[in-house]
Order: sequence, then structure tokens, then C-alpha cells
Amino acid sequence: MPSSVHAPVADPRPVRRVDDVYRPEAPVDVRAALRPLGRGSGDPTFRVDGDRVWRALRTPEGVASLVVSASRASSSVAISAWGPGAEWAVHHAPEMLGRGDDWSALDVSGNAFLAAARHRSPGLRLTRTNQVLQMLVPAVLEQKVTSVEAWRAWRELVRRHGEPAPGPVPEGLVAPPDAEGWRRVPSWEWHRAGVGPQRSATVMRVCAVAPALERTLALGRGGDEVSRRLRSIPGVGVWTAAETTQRAHGDPDSPSVGDYHLPALVGWALIGRPVDDDGMLELLEPWRGQRERVMRLITGSGFAKPRFGPRMTIQDHRFH
Repeated sequence: MPSSVHAPVADPRPVRRVDDVYRPEAPVDVRAALRPLGRGSGDPTFRVDGDRVWRALRTPEGVASLVVSASRASSSVAISAWGPGAEWAVHHAPEMLGRGDDWSALDVSGNAFLAAARHRSPGLRLTRTNQVLQMLVPAVLEQKVTSVEAWRAWRELVRRHGEPAPGPVPEGLVAPPDAEGWRRVPSWEWHRAGVGPQRSATVMRVCAVAPALERTLALGRGGDEVSRRLRSIPGVGVWTAAETTQRAHGDPDSPSVGDYHLPALVGWALIGRPVDDDGMLELLEPWRGQRERVMRLITGSGFAKPRFGPRMTIQDHRFH
């Protein structure tokens, strides 16, 4: 039978607010640091409003809304949060904005493209959200499908099964389900959102070990052991683990091997021709240990590979 689940209703009760100001040692570009956290322009958990960036998030203390406000490369960032998880969200916001992400050892002076990109992006930092499940579930949804398909599924599932973000937030801001909430999504809801049984089963396996996933944050900013633990879950491969550790852990050396678009983009940017995964890794090898920083310079530079050749067909299996 069709699901009777409706969009969640906001709780009208007053919510707690927590405020702080983050003053980084060097200017930080807030929008550039947080850009990887948005899953398409319609992501209900993420909103950019001028110089303000909003997030709806799950924390160990409950749901929270978070807004950070700063001009480009500002020397200070205003932080506000609402909800049961507000204090947690504000406490971890500096790491989300790049605190602890040290670019000082990255030398790209030998490559003209990267040197120019670095010069134009002095405030670029890698985010560390300290939220493994919230980063891993959308990465699973993005496996082996186009971004359009994956982001559509994410929007539909979060809007139907998430929780309205607390506080005076932009309309439609919704926190995603927690592990138990994802496990309660019925099979026909996954199908309706265009998510096949392989990916939905992987999400179920991920949610079953959610506490253990969050404990990997204690191991630092990614690395082989964190990746191994994530990949021990059937259905979570190298690409999915990398996409997660980039965001949850702030991993500086986690290029997304297996991505449909990235190898060609890296090849065109660095040597003027497309390459495959092996070629991408060969090009990035001089910066081993900081390969994700190099990837962020390339993807954030605005560079686009030449447009030619067949396009991937977008399938819609939601109602079949």
C-alpha cells in the first residue's frame, strides 16, 4: 500500500539558542569551506542566504539548526544555533569551518594552474563536521547514479522522514532522520524516491552500526584505519568511504577514486587531457598526504573540462 507518511510538522515550543564568535588564526572563506556539505541546490538540510550558511543537523544531543555568518575571507564568523543540539553544534562549528586544517605544508608552486588557484583561494579550508552517519547516508545514495538522481532521492526522503529544523530558520529547512529514523523508512518509500534495494540495504547496514561509525572520529582526520572500518560494511566501497571522510573527518588525503567525472577534470586541469582513475592518482602522487586539498583547489577553481561526447542517461525508476 502507498505510504501515509506526511511531511513533518514543526514543534511550536520555544527552543534554546546558543551564540558564539569564531576568530580563526587566518581568514576563512565560509561558503567555500561548507560547499561540499550541500547536496544540490534543493538540499533541505543546507541553505545559503547571502553571507549566511544554514545547516539542519543531528547531534548526539538531539536535532539542531546552525547558521554561520561571515563575509568572504572574514577574520571572524558569527555562529548561532537552536534546539537540543545547539550547544554541540556551536562547539563543533569551528572544525566545520576548517579549524585544525593546516595548508602550510602544501607546495603547489611547481604547477601554474594549482598555484593560481591557491592564490585566488587563500581562505579555503577542509570541513570536519564530526558527523559520520549524516555524511555517509547521502554518499550511499550517490553510488552508481547521477547527482541529479541521488539529490532528488535525498530531498524526498529527508522531507518525508526528517524533522523540521528548530528555531527561526528558512522555510523548508529539515534535519535528516537519525539512524532509527532511517531504519523505519518502508521499502516502498525507498522505491518511490528512486533508491534501489542495494543502496537502501546498505543504508540499513550503516545505521545498524552507527555508534561505531561515530567512534572513528576519535582516530583523527581520516586515514587508512578509518577508511578500512567504513569499508568493512558491505556496500561501502573506496569511493563512498572517501566521500564520507572528506566531510566527516576532514581527511586531507582522500581523493574520490571511482568517480564518474573527477579523473577527466583533474587530467584536463593539470595536463590538458582526460585521464582515468590510475592516471588521476599518478598526477596527484606528488601531493600524497594532501591530495584532497589539491582536489578542492581544482573543483573550487571554477575550471570546467571541455564539453563533448555522450552524456550519461538519467534513469527514473521511482514509479516502476
